[in-house]
Amino acid sequence: MEKSVETEFSKGLLQYLNDSPTAFHAVENAAEILRENGFQELRETDEWSLEKGGRYFIVKNRSCMIAFTVGDGTPAEKGFRIIGAHTDSPSLKVKPGACTVTPDGYVKVNVEVYGGAILSTWFDRPLALAGRVMVREGNALKDKLVRIHKPVLMLPNLCIHFHREVNDNCSYNKQTEMLPLLSMKEEGMEGDDYLLCLIEEETGINKADILEHELFLYEYQEGILTGKRSEFISASRIDDLAMVYDGLCALTESKDIGHPYKILAAFDNEEVGSASAQGANSGLLLHILYRICKNLGLTEDAFFRAVASSIFVSADTAHAVHPNYGDKHDPECRPILGGGPVIKYSASQRYSTTAFSAACFMEACDRAGVPWQKFVNRNDIAGGSTIGPAISSLTTIPTVDVGIPILAMHSVREFGAVADNVYTAAAFRSYYEEEG
Repeated sequence: MEKSVETEFSKGLLQYLNDSPTAFHAVENAAEILRENGFQELRETDEWSLEKGGRYFIVKNRSCMIAFTVGDGTPAEKGFRIIGAHTDSPSLKVKPGACTVTPDGYVKVNVEVYGGAILSTWFDRPLALAGRVMVREGNALKDKLVRIHKPVLMLPNLCIHFHREVNDNCSYNKQTEMLPLLSMKEEGMEGDDYLLCLIEEETGINKADILEHELFLYEYQEGILTGKRSEFISASRIDDLAMVYDGLCALTESKDIGHPYKILAAFDNEEVGSASAQGANSGLLLHILYRICKNLGLTEDAFFRAVASSIFVSADTAHAVHPNYGDKHDPECRPILGGGPVIKYSASQRYSTTAFSAACFMEACDRAGVPWQKFVNRNDIAGGSTIGPAISSLTTIPTVDVGIPILAMHSVREFGAVADNVYTAAAFRSYYEEEG
């Protein structure tokens, strides 16, 4: 692969990762990319009037997005070509009772752990704050995105002199040891005033107008390229925003001569089970597919034919073989960084790949000249899961689970290879462009 291709791709990928500290920002930035490429936003509450050649997207909860194209012919004949990913990542979420003042005068932020975070990686790093707030504007309620991109929080480790076994057992109490420091006590300030005043000072939103918030901590330091030839990427939220970005590139850059009905779905809440209105374990995708078909004048029978003719690619990061923990992998299936997208298999259906769906993705890779790898867990080590099982069981659409291989999955800072993202975006384009 030409180095210039990797370099150019890495700029866009890093910008997207750095600009998207929460699922809300990831969707906002994805929507901007879509608009720049001729996609029109639709609202679920509006009446739709789809046109041939149209490009559209909808946003749910500001944290989930489904984009699609309308081509010639009917989806009853060729179905939909769908790629799905997720917008959320493990994090620390601010609780409603936001701040606590200790007897010693420390002001701590009360947080809960969101998803399966590697807790030790959050310590001793400057942390920033982002999310959304609900505000009152006249008689209306509005939600506003906020991002305080300053190192305003820190979660200091306990010194080794008081915790000499720290290098032997790195476990933490989520309730008592995961409360980051915001400031020292100030006269005239109480409880949530510390957080609300910070938001008001940094965003200009009147604290009296703030009714509720969904705020997350994130690492202040931005993602970077590393390695001898800058071939690696070290950043937060590679899982799974890298896959969202690869899908966006494929959707916006794929030629219209390919499959006429292309869909990219970026769901929220995968890290906590996908069971939400904006998660993959909802009826949202089926609702959108049904509305597309009905808007095009298809019968209900034609809708079911379209679903039966569709294919779904569940795009989530995969476990690369770790150079220091090689025995954690199956001895035969050992994906490596830079080796191309990984097809994931599981007899227990933690991944939804079948022989048919895997073969479809392999053909897309072959057409694009992209290498592919395979992953299966050791029999005595259970890996994670994805949106694949939820989508395949809800929709009955054949599904293949794939993803770029990474290290340090669910760390506050993950590690992957630029080449794998370039390969995956090319494979996704090929998948979209194949005639149904």
